[in-house]
Amino acid sequence: MSGPLAARLRAAAALASGLLFGLGLSLSGMLDPARVRGFLDVAGDWDPSLVFVLGGAVTVSAAGYALARRLRRPALDARFHEPGKTRIDPPLLLGAALFGIGWGLSGFCPGPAIAALSTGALPVAVFVAAMLAGMAVHAVLRPATRASTEPLTRTPR
Repeated sequence: MSGPLAARLRAAAALASGLLFGLGLSLSGMLDPARVRGFLDVAGDWDPSLVFVLGGAVTVSAAGYALARRLRRPALDARFHEPGKTRIDPPLLLGAALFGIGWGLSGFCPGPAIAALSTGALPVAVFVAAMLAGMAVHAVLRPATRASTEPLTRTPR
């Protein structure tokens, strides 16, 4: 599917997905940094309630991937867009470590932080501003390479 209608349908699907994701984050408590830090603090006063949120997310994601593997192509695009890099390398490990440290210290990761902007809380806005600044610094210091941004094309079955 291509053309202006396809572009509008993709945008509508992205908006609906984002709104549903944000609603799920809000209802599950993932927008509360204290609750997230309580979940990540397994050595202290651990709050295991977010295990169910993460378990539900993994279940839905696994079902989506299983369905996608059976499809020849996605409903609103000509092909699937999969990551170009598939191996675990030092930049991936460093990024994962920085993500985890930031999540543990602040109680926010990018998705919930953007959704939490809807609360109007100043600490959330400061976090998102710092996150965007970090993304800009990364873009300057480590420009994207063709190998990391070129999507793999999956051959239709």
